[in-house]
Amino acid sequence: MIRAILGEKLAKAVKEAGYGKLRPEISQTNDPRFGDYASNIALKLAKLKNQQSASEIAKLLVARLPKNDNVFTTEIAKNSFINFRISPKFLQTSLRKIIEENKDFGRLEKGLGRKVQVEFISANPTGPLTLGNGRGGFTGDALANCLEKAGFKVEREYFINDAGNQINNLGLSILDVSGIKIEEREDLYKGEYIVELAEKLKNRGVDIENYRMKPYELGKLAAQIVMDTFIKPSLAKLNINFDKFISEESLHGEGRVDKALDTLKKKGLVQEKEGAFWFKPKKEHKIPGAEEDRVLVRSGIAGEKSPTYFLADIAYHLGKFERGFDKVIDIWGADHAGYVPRMKASMSELDFKDKLDIIVVQLVRLMENGREVRMSKRTGTFITLEELVNEVGLDVARYFFISRAPNTHLDFDFELAKEQSEKNPVYYIQYAHARCSSVLKKAQKEGLSDGQISEEDFGLLKEATELSLIKHLIKLPELVEDISQNYAVHSLPTYSKELADLFHKFYEKVRVISEDKKLTLVRLSLVTATKTVLANTLGLMGILAPEEMRRKD
Repeated sequence: MIRAILGEKLAKAVKEAGYGKLRPEISQTNDPRFGDYASNIALKLAKLKNQQSASEIAKLLVARLPKNDNVFTTEIAKNSFINFRISPKFLQTSLRKIIEENKDFGRLEKGLGRKVQVEFISANPTGPLTLGNGRGGFTGDALANCLEKAGFKVEREYFINDAGNQINNLGLSILDVSGIKIEEREDLYKGEYIVELAEKLKNRGVDIENYRMKPYELGKLAAQIVMDTFIKPSLAKLNINFDKFISEESLHGEGRVDKALDTLKKKGLVQEKEGAFWFKPKKEHKIPGAEEDRVLVRSGIAGEKSPTYFLADIAYHLGKFERGFDKVIDIWGADHAGYVPRMKASMSELDFKDKLDIIVVQLVRLMENGREVRMSKRTGTFITLEELVNEVGLDVARYFFISRAPNTHLDFDFELAKEQSEKNPVYYIQYAHARCSSVLKKAQKEGLSDGQISEEDFGLLKEATELSLIKHLIKLPELVEDISQNYAVHSLPTYSKELADLFHKFYEKVRVISEDKKLTLVRLSLVTATKTVLANTLGLMGILAPEEMRRKD
């Protein structure tokens, strides 16, 4: 990666200038007037070295950088940033590396085979997957793809919340639609799928009347049907594959919840008061938002003890680390945002502070004709994720759901998603890939793709649109590295759209196939490299890279 090369050269200059071992930050610039990459290392050193100005330090560092016009040139900006411009020679010869690595271009050894678990979706087994589940699902899947590309050993996991009050409510909901009124409740699940669940239970020989006083047991039976007939088939259609499904109920059955409580007690993190057990973190490990003590085990009628979901979740995460994961990444819905601090606090107290990261995805609004389509699982008025995908297509759904940062709200434009034109970014990007394929097929048919290309021949790529396109192509490994560290998978749609823009501009500006044999060959190489990077980027998002585009009837 060119960014890594620049970082190494600048770090060496910092050391030679007597500032010790520092790893300068190199960032891509947004304005070509300031070069292609830049570093603020001079400003940082100026704060440490009060007797030297940032401009003086920048001059000292630049003087120690290699003067190699075949790789990069440097200049000092007015604000003392050190700007780098990548040389045309480096860009031109980078094409060969992309073509040679092909599907492996963008693959890194950054992870060194370390084990990472990504837990996502984990929807309650009380109904079909919703749009909110889709956002977390596609985000988690794309993140796992990027982590694998970066060299980590990744495991995808789904946690089934098949214990607790929602399971009891599911049972009550089925009793209710079956004409068995236990009590008037506002929080029961409604809709056609509840009626369908009741029918499925009856078809399996379940006498619902016998569960009048056992709604929780009925809910457990229904939850299994939800997983088997709603959720898992939907996951298959969404092309999301999990390595493991872990049941919350199994944590209790295997004694893991009791074991977790014992572990917390041994660490001095449990206080008994008001007949219950509370999680009481130590003051030196306080995490903002986790200051309050939290109940681990409630005291019920006649002194019976009832473990909370919080304790079960601690047990679940302890089990993750016992399985040897170096990093655990949870992707939760917005309704769990307030739960993050206590989970982070518990893992911090158990010496896993730096091993757990939690991403909270905000809500999704389905917009049609400028108006929000209201949805609620409890009222039964909602569009399932599978229904949406059937309408707009899986590729479009994946792109749209990860197109915004998880911590921002997402408006899903239903009309735009159905559009089959350049207005739809997915169509636009896939069309760029198909256009590459078309050009290469034409060249092969005309016998124009045969011939050797020398290093000097790549020097024929001098047009601004050609060099701008190559600059973007070589950024894919950097993007993979960044996402493996900051989890910003929403950078993928942005990158792919910009790449498609640059390719279309290149294609419209120059003639790829011309009378000049050598120029034709090197431009075909650029098309091949573009096709490769587009396919690899789309693959990270789980989106198909079509060889040709066809409109739906």
